[in-house]
Amino acid sequence: MLNGLRAAEDTDPRFGEADLTNCEREQIHLAGSIQPHGVLLVAREPDLVIVQASANARDFLQLPGEILGLPLASLGGNLAERVRIRLQDSSDKIPVAVRCQVATLGMELDGSIHRPPQGGLIIELEIAGPPLNLGTFVHQALKSLSTAPSLTTLTTETARIFQRITGYDRVMVYQFDEEGHGSVIAEERRRDQESYLGNRYPASDIPQIARLLYERNRIRVLGDVDYEPVPLIAAAPTGAAEPLDLSLCGLRSMSPIHRQYLKNMGVRAALSTSLMVKGKLWGLVICHHDSPRLIPYPVRVVCALLAEAIATRITALEGFVQAQAQMAVRRLEELMVTAIATTGAWEKALFDHPRELLEPLDAGGVALMRDDAALTAGEVPTLGHLCDIQAWLSELPEAPAYATSALASEDPRFAALGAGTAGMLAVPISANPGEYLIWFRPERVRTLTWAGNPYEAVKTGADPSQLSPRASFARWYEVVKGKSTPWTLHDFSLAIQIGNSIMDVMQQIRSIRLLITQQQVKQFVAGLRLSEQPLVIADPAENIILLNKAFERLLPLDQGGERFGDLLRRFQDPFEAQPWMVQVLTQQRPWRGEVRLRTLDGLERNLLLRLDPVVSATTGMMGYVMICNDLSEHKAAELAQRRFEESLDAQCKLLARSVGHQADGLFHDLLSSILGNAQLAALENRSLLEVNQVPRILDNLYASLERTTELLEHLIWYEESGSQRNAPSSNH
Repeated sequence: MLNGLRAAEDTDPRFGEADLTNCEREQIHLAGSIQPHGVLLVAREPDLVIVQASANARDFLQLPGEILGLPLASLGGNLAERVRIRLQDSSDKIPVAVRCQVATLGMELDGSIHRPPQGGLIIELEIAGPPLNLGTFVHQALKSLSTAPSLTTLTTETARIFQRITGYDRVMVYQFDEEGHGSVIAEERRRDQESYLGNRYPASDIPQIARLLYERNRIRVLGDVDYEPVPLIAAAPTGAAEPLDLSLCGLRSMSPIHRQYLKNMGVRAALSTSLMVKGKLWGLVICHHDSPRLIPYPVRVVCALLAEAIATRITALEGFVQAQAQMAVRRLEELMVTAIATTGAWEKALFDHPRELLEPLDAGGVALMRDDAALTAGEVPTLGHLCDIQAWLSELPEAPAYATSALASEDPRFAALGAGTAGMLAVPISANPGEYLIWFRPERVRTLTWAGNPYEAVKTGADPSQLSPRASFARWYEVVKGKSTPWTLHDFSLAIQIGNSIMDVMQQIRSIRLLITQQQVKQFVAGLRLSEQPLVIADPAENIILLNKAFERLLPLDQGGERFGDLLRRFQDPFEAQPWMVQVLTQQRPWRGEVRLRTLDGLERNLLLRLDPVVSATTGMMGYVMICNDLSEHKAAELAQRRFEESLDAQCKLLARSVGHQADGLFHDLLSSILGNAQLAALENRSLLEVNQVPRILDNLYASLERTTELLEHLIWYEESGSQRNAPSSNH
């Protein structure tokens, strides 16, 4: 891999030589040409001699002779000086903005500079537009986006804002699903245009290599689909040298197949901006125009900045949904604990309150399969079919969850299942085979609206105009029957958490049963020993009668005959442990709390410890049960949160210094909106069900914040450049 892109292989088609059988692998980042509305120069470092250029450089810059081999400074103006100054501020994470002049051209140039993987410096230049005061617009847009209460509101506002600032005929917010298909979930358009809202586009419309480029280069512009590509020329024959990587170039030439695709849609110009959420390509903001159109470089910077803010808000909204799910899990736990204390039947708590079990997963029915029996609520299959499903699940490879949106098609035994149980999501609730909690969803007859028939046979020919995946984008309707609403990754996470909570309760109950009646040892001990949750059971004299393999991995015993009280002392300093040891061992009162485990190698681990003395009303003290939960991931999440907050504070101070001289305070307001949006997203995600994901999410949030503030600095730089140009000067 090279900067996120797969290294090109001999079998990969070169740019412009792909057909529909291999366009997935077309080397679009090695285009070897640019669009004609700008010029591209490659300068070697440190002397900044031009070693490669687009073929239009001489005419575009109105030079008297050839440009190859010239020092950048020989072009006159302030180009070389500005490049050197901006390089000092470069982080090499995104191209750096440049506004400059060359001596031969009587107008200013906008552009960007960055270092490609091969080394050297790529300089892209375009004719600059008039000065733009975008600060107020950006501030209002950030405020609107960062306070959107729902995804629908956010995406609708996104389409409106992008159309207002870019002026394109149509702006769409496009979201990818788990299979890579895309849907238009928000739209702004000219009144005379047909609406694309709700249209679906197959994953094959966007090759995988293009998706990787969307992740690297967050904004792409196509001024005119009918443009003539401008080739790159080098100062000397390059032989077998690696082609120039244009991944981060705004002028990069587009694939002929993609251009033909847009022509088939009736589009002449386009702009797209990536929405990266939690480090993945969540979707795109796509702008289309019916005639050639270019927008100024500063406006494109604003689009990129707003896209980062939108992605951060999506992260916050998704975190809020996860937090709600976490609350649902906690409510179920409370119901089970209360039921155990009053009736001893935790199952009754769940099925006396089925809404608490059904609504979080938007299910129509649920079944608990254990002990050769079934408890059910809502619409579920017959008992015979439930037993068939139980047997089928037991035959599958071990996994934390199993799901299908078309259960009837999974096995001939399920062919007769009714429409009310089309989808199934199951989680194991113990190490014993055949014990599952299973949710069911009803059939959802849906009409999918595709932009053209996604199954239409491709037509191939000798040139790109005949390489069209779909010549028609007229709406094509597909009726989907026999399937439920698909289960999402969020559904998986929530189901697993509920299953784990039930598993904890079952472990506790079974441990107590083991102490109450030794006759049940053979029935339960196998499941307890196989449990992945560290578990210890001791008799009234504190002699350990069961210590499972998970606990042995956590805390290998260094000598035989260790007693329950000895184990407790291993968890943290004896002085700190004394109060709860007395509570459990002397006062026979249960204890829950966070402890530190001292392992044999001297390291410490954080655990959530549950200690229960088991007391019978008739026979008195029966023994002790201890269950551990590893808090390492929670601690890593807390550490990541603290680091994020520290980095956020440092970033705030750094950027505040860079904008401190702005008299009107506008950029302070912009900074406040950006930082507040990021901080809210972090807060909404700190209690995720999948706590191991928190550090990665916070890292991606901070990366987005860094990118956003860099883009903001670019805008500040443009504001300053505009002020300096318009101010009177005694030197001219």
